[in-house]
Amino acid sequence: MERKTGPSEDEEQPLTEHIEEMVKRVAVVLFFAGLVSLLAFPFGEEFINFLWYSILPSDISKPHVYHPLELIISQLKAASLLGVVLALPIFVYQTYAFMRPGLYPHERRYYLAAVPTSLVLAFVGLLFGYFLILPAVMTYFMQYSRDVVDIAFALGDTFTLMLVLLGFLAVVFQIPLFIMLAIMMGLTTRTWLEDRRLIMWGVFLGIAFLFSPDPTGMAPFLIALTMVGLFEGTLLLLRWTGRGDG
Repeated sequence: MERKTGPSEDEEQPLTEHIEEMVKRVAVVLFFAGLVSLLAFPFGEEFINFLWYSILPSDISKPHVYHPLELIISQLKAASLLGVVLALPIFVYQTYAFMRPGLYPHERRYYLAAVPTSLVLAFVGLLFGYFLILPAVMTYFMQYSRDVVDIAFALGDTFTLMLVLLGFLAVVFQIPLFIMLAIMMGLTTRTWLEDRRLIMWGVFLGIAFLFSPDPTGMAPFLIALTMVGLFEGTLLLLRWTGRGDG
């Protein structure tokens, strides 16, 4: 007697076909991100001024430009941030479409619900970075250097730091979604994650220091703390609701 090991639509295909489909779906995500970035580019300078003067104190001078293309490159980076954030739900959906034949109906519902959730979490991450992380990091920078030198922030380096932190936090705030999806699809359990929480904390710390452009260590520390908070908060919610035990 044969045992059914997967959904009826799940058919074995050659590895080359899987790779080809994956490349096509990644191309869709990149195309969408590039299109949004292209449309947002004309508004890059306004976004730079808004972010610069809303984060830095009023007594800080205008941003300093040290090479001819610095402003243009900063505008491209600003537009790219919007492209990356808006492409996150597209990425989640393309991942779903790639895995759909091997998913059961209830797993498909979880994945489709994750598409709008991903966008909401991304914007929550941006707001968290804008109102809490960036002001804290910039205040720290100025406190340890104001009495020693005259502060003159370079547009390229400073704005890159702002954008990378905002984009990173938009991705970091997907942690609750990833945990929920993994548990709902039976890939892991809350108990398994709780038993390995110290390992997860170490991974978060390593990722934060690896991808943060801040050499002082303040931004990576705050981001790692945020990742741990999201991880533990999700597990606490699962424990409170009695879900995720497997």
